[in-house]
Amino acid sequence: MQFCYRYSQALQLFFFAKRRSPEEEISDDRTEVINTAERLPQPFDTDSAHPVTENEILEGAAYVVDGDTVVIKKTQIRLFGVDAPEMNHPYGKKAKWALVSLCKGKTVRAEITDQDDYGRTVAKCHLLDGRDLSAEMVKLGLAIDWPKFSGGKYRSLELPDARKKLWLADARQKGHMHIWRKYEAKQGASANVDKPSV
Repeated sequence: MQFCYRYSQALQLFFFAKRRSPEEEISDDRTEVINTAERLPQPFDTDSAHPVTENEILEGAAYVVDGDTVVIKKTQIRLFGVDAPEMNHPYGKKAKWALVSLCKGKTVRAEITDQDDYGRTVAKCHLLDGRDLSAEMVKLGLAIDWPKFSGGKYRSLELPDARKKLWLADARQKGHMHIWRKYEAKQGASANVDKPSV
């Protein structure tokens, strides 16, 4: 399981790496250290989010990052109005692979609705057959409505046990980040116990 997560991180590093010319690779016989944190996709910043003034539409194949994030034409896009579990949370991998199966071999149309100060975007994403990816993920029980952003648009589509099953996403929406920190600390401690000593 840890291998899949690390492989996913490696793919993200490769995919989001800034392409440089050979002249930039070697500069004054110095070895340049690249800060990998700069290349990882960052979460959408809700505090600095603002609606876009013109309706920009991206269309193309989607690379799925997790259950509520895709990349279309090198633009990281968060699905509008829903929250899916993170990759290292319960149901996180299942959510990602459900979104992969929805998008695989299909063209996704993203209508950008919001952008934060760092250029990250939120978009209403649809398949060409008209299906809303946010709605599909909620109907599968692998994402929950985020009323703060959707106005409750997807709440009626939630499965009866969805908020119980996706308890960490529900806690985030309610501002209970201490639950996240406690879970992350527990996961970090168990990961250290599982590692063989060298």
